[in-house]
Amino acid sequence: MELILISENRNKSYRLSIGLLGSLFIGLLFLIAVVATLHVGGKIAVSKAEGTYIALNEQKDNEWKQEFEKQQTSVDSAKRNAEKSLDAMAARLSTLQAHLLRLDALGSRLVDIANISDIEFNLLEPPGMGGPLMIADQNSLDVIDFVKELKILSRRIEDRNEKFSAMESMLMNSNIQAQILPQGSPVTGGWTSSLFGWRTDPISGRRDFHEGVDLAGKFGSKVTSVATGIVTWSGRHAGYGNMIEISHGNGYVTRYAHNKKNLVVVGDKVEKGQIIAVMGTSGRSTGPHVHFEVIHHGKHVNPRKFVSIN
Repeated sequence: MELILISENRNKSYRLSIGLLGSLFIGLLFLIAVVATLHVGGKIAVSKAEGTYIALNEQKDNEWKQEFEKQQTSVDSAKRNAEKSLDAMAARLSTLQAHLLRLDALGSRLVDIANISDIEFNLLEPPGMGGPLMIADQNSLDVIDFVKELKILSRRIEDRNEKFSAMESMLMNSNIQAQILPQGSPVTGGWTSSLFGWRTDPISGRRDFHEGVDLAGKFGSKVTSVATGIVTWSGRHAGYGNMIEISHGNGYVTRYAHNKKNLVVVGDKVEKGQIIAVMGTSGRSTGPHVHFEVIHHGKHVNPRKFVSIN
């Protein structure tokens, strides 16, 4: 084997003769250099790959960590919203329960005032409702929709509460008016012996104006008030004998005369239908009866316009 060496300026050249052993040695050195180069290159490649893999893992870990934190934040936010919604529902439920208690109380009073039967209007049982099950059309309410429904129901209950209160006031006023307005008859089982208006006086025989009606009956019969009021007179009165006068308000006054005995005194509050006297014939009278008068704003009116008289 021959090697040719050329100088840098190419003006000289040298020839070296190498034997078989030298050629083998040079080949071996070349092979070693190639293997070393490959080994070092492999090491460098592996090192770079490991660095890249580590970097990728770190980047992936950071992304997963960020995603986890994001999801955790979302879960925490959803939890807080759910807790707020539950608090809102609990508050609304408490408000509705309070409204329902008031409505129950109002309803009970209205039933009593209006004299409605429990069979017609029962507050203790839910109203009848029903219908076929439509599974295909059913949807579950979410929390937000449920809270909205609670708000709507609360507003409706408040509206009913106000209307019930107004109805109660109206019925109370109506009931009070019914109690103070003269109605019915001051005696039971009697008969009319003299009407309101011009007549011939049964004692003097002269024509005069009769300011009430005479209701005859059995001696000792019960005399009752035709309306609720306050006793403003109870005692002897000229011509009337034992007389009771009751003021009912709104300008109404009633009188019950010729009693055997008065059972109430001035200042007593009497209820409609309460027994106030015993029928007699005291004063200017020809027999047991009740002389009954109705006065409205100081003027005598015909009792037949207000009370039931046989």
